[in-house]
Amino acid sequence: MSNKETFSADWLRQREPFDTVARDHAAERLRLSARLRAVRPDGGVPWRVIDLACGTGANLRWLAPRLVGEQEWLVVDHDAALLQRWPERLALDGDNANFHQPLAYSGTAFHARIVRQQTDLARQLHTLPWHAAHLVTASALLDLVSLDWLQQMVGHAAAARVALLFTLSVDGRHQWTPKDPQDATVARLFQAHQRRNKGFGPALGPEAIEACRGVMLAAGYRVFSAASDWRLDGRAQPNAAALQCALADGMAAAASEQDPASERSMTAWRDRRRANATASSLRVGHVDVLALPPTH
Repeated sequence: MSNKETFSADWLRQREPFDTVARDHAAERLRLSARLRAVRPDGGVPWRVIDLACGTGANLRWLAPRLVGEQEWLVVDHDAALLQRWPERLALDGDNANFHQPLAYSGTAFHARIVRQQTDLARQLHTLPWHAAHLVTASALLDLVSLDWLQQMVGHAAAARVALLFTLSVDGRHQWTPKDPQDATVARLFQAHQRRNKGFGPALGPEAIEACRGVMLAAGYRVFSAASDWRLDGRAQPNAAALQCALADGMAAAASEQDPASERSMTAWRDRRRANATASSLRVGHVDVLALPPTH
């Protein structure tokens, strides 16, 4: 994330359970474990992973057990407060883990040494140790960046022949049930707001996945993708209703900022969505992308 786009620890905590379920489904379709084994370092060398815009550690909590064994993570974010939440090590032996939240998956023992680094990714991307890494990963990042930034990032990765895994990039789909007459207007304004500059140049927003595939293929990568949608059923899960409310708040605020003349109708839409959260469902479109260097 850039200095202009900061997410609270509360928001990251609220979304993590739904991220986990969505990523689990995508991982099966991507054959993620098998394909990552193909690029696993040989000779007892630990996995070396760079986690871009790492937040509070959800990406590591989900991915480290799937990589298995010894690992070294460089976790990078511009937000010092979020980085302070990270431990120096994360290990899983049986069902015991030494991190702030439960691991998303506890099937295999692993040990990860963690190095925290405060970096402005918008301006200092080139300073990262690309050639030392085996895998570069990020979650919910690509829709915030520009095409120019994406091309730079993939260029660094391709030069280092490093694998890439980017998860939970939004693709613009918001499917509410039951529908509201203002859903389409909110979605249109919200998507326009997503394309504003988030600190990396004009953001790709819902076009991020298509752009990502194109840039990676042009760099010689083998590219695989799978849907990782959130499914928020407020009728079945109180935390799903709460996340619906949070999303309605954020979407209405962004839509009103994009078109100030619509503020009254956006506020009314938000209030209806909040009032109906325990009787409605929402599917939010995301996509996960795995890119393997051409030697594999």
